Amino acid sequence: MEFTITRTSTPKAKPDETKLGFGKYYTDHMFIMEYDEGQGWHDGRVVPYGDISLDPAAVTLHYGQMTFEGLKAYKNPQGRINLFRPDMNAKRMINSNKRLCIPEIEEELFVSAVKTLVEVDKDWVPSVQGTSLYIRPFIISPEVSMAVHPASSYIFVIILTPVAAYYEGNDKELHGSRIWVEEEFIRAAVGGTGFAKCGGNYSCAMIASANAKKYGCEEVLWLDAKEHKYVEEVGTSNAFFLIDDTVVTSSLTGSILPGVTRDSTIQLLKKWGYKVEERLVELTEVLEAAENGRLKEAWATGTACVISPIGVLNFRGKEHPINNEKVGELSQKLYDTLYGMQTGTREPEMEGWIVTI
Repeated sequence: MEFTITRTSTPKAKPDETKLGFGKYYTDHMFIMEYDEGQGWHDGRVVPYGDISLDPAAVTLHYGQMTFEGLKAYKNPQGRINLFRPDMNAKRMINSNKRLCIPEIEEELFVSAVKTLVEVDKDWVPSVQGTSLYIRPFIISPEVSMAVHPASSYIFVIILTPVAAYYEGNDKELHGSRIWVEEEFIRAAVGGTGFAKCGGNYSCAMIASANAKKYGCEEVLWLDAKEHKYVEEVGTSNAFFLIDDTVVTSSLTGSILPGVTRDSTIQLLKKWGYKVEERLVELTEVLEAAENGRLKEAWATGTACVISPIGVLNFRGKEHPINNEKVGELSQKLYDTLYGMQTGTREPEMEGWIVTI
């Protein structure tokens, strides 16, 4: 698909690639496209990065009708740009939009818009180890209304930010994260929006993240909403546990985000001959396995972190170390394989996963 491109007349200075952080700097351009009932999506264009004007009574501001996605672009050894499975992000946004009563964005349109914007700002893709260009597509409604019903107009926007590793230090060497098991608050319930990527799922989680930090933990392990006994997600990531010789992860019950890295991890593990079980995973099973040494490794998967090993689970103030808080062989292999494919330093193990610009 073709979009109009208006380049900035005042390009920004590029940040120091060794001090990027996460989401601190934004590129010179953004993509924007409007939707109006009866007309559909129209006027897709790349424009200089800038503010978006919203009326104080915009539906998005009051009722949170919005969706978003997250994916990355990497510079490969040939100097070209790799995207990792952008079609999966497009499919997930389609499903998120259905849940939030937002018009569907066709997969081809989504991927074309991402590729066009990244091509325009390709000089912003960093090359230092552990860095990437984070891509944030999102949809909001500027419609002015106080009525609680789906809007009839929307804006689709994509912005880009060069980033380092999501967890500090993982750009140099993986380390085991400390995870707080949350019992009081929930992230999502079956029948809600847990499987959709929307802002409300994240704002309601901030209180638990703040509590986790009080206990010296980096992230939260969420439990199910009904019984508070089944493991669901780790913060913004999916959780995996290697118990004996079997990898277990929560099944997609409707309250869990279907992560792109989650799916990629499962496919790789099965290709390598590991037994993988997607099922309800009781917290007691995990903690008992940690205590008796049957829990060999645990890790979280996500676009931002790729693979993040779990070193400690803190439940009710008691710490349960995993693998002596060291990074396991399988966690490291998964990270090296996925990151290697993404950056082009390894040959893709799965056909169609890498899209090169």
